[in-house]
Amino acid sequence: MSVQDEKTTVSDGILLSDAAAAKVKTLLEQEGREDLALRVAVQPGGCSGLRYQLFFDERSLDGDVVKDFDGVKVVTDRMSAPYLGGASIDFVDTIEKQGFTIDNPNATGSCACGDSFS
Repeated sequence: MSVQDEKTTVSDGILLSDAAAAKVKTLLEQEGREDLALRVAVQPGGCSGLRYQLFFDERSLDGDVVKDFDGVKVVTDRMSAPYLGGASIDFVDTIEKQGFTIDNPNATGSCACGDSFS
């Protein structure tokens, strides 16, 4: 399923591309744990007020929003979820850049560091 297909089938919450799901699966296999989920959060900080955090988490918090993408669990806390509705997470691996990227339609501003929005 391509990112475009996911956008047409999922209208709310976070979207995870096939490339990002594959990379997360690889990282989880390297960790050797099946109890971890990819947690995506918005935290105060950065030059525009907010920044993203992506990390593996075993916790289940009250009010978590959980989505499954081909066996990869993506978890968002209830405070971050409104900021991440419709956001797409991808993984790029090019000469210029390697890593996870977030395309967030809720981001109305950014700065040179690339990880903040208001």
